[in-house]
Amino acid sequence: MTARIYRRALSTTQSGRGNQDWVLEYEPEKPREIEPLMGWTSSSDMKSQVRLKFDTKEEAIAYAERNGVPYRVEEPKPVARKVISYSDNFSPNRVVPWSH
Repeated sequence: MTARIYRRALSTTQSGRGNQDWVLEYEPEKPREIEPLMGWTSSSDMKSQVRLKFDTKEEAIAYAERNGVPYRVEEPKPVARKVISYSDNFSPNRVVPWSH
């Protein structure tokens, strides 16, 4: 069973750098099943519930190698931010003029 090592993306309401943990989680061995009586989605794969957090990527890799777990690392994508100031809204060289 392969494990995936990645850094979780911040939610849209988070603006800081507080959530910098690396996560090791196992990929599912079996697809989820629909339970016939209630119609809920279920899984008999117990490793799908395991999510380990590490401070660094190297710690997560060392854990996987120490326990013989095959893994793949997904590097985080760089955050594209456009930094502009509030005064740029009133610039005479503005590409799109104000509508109000």
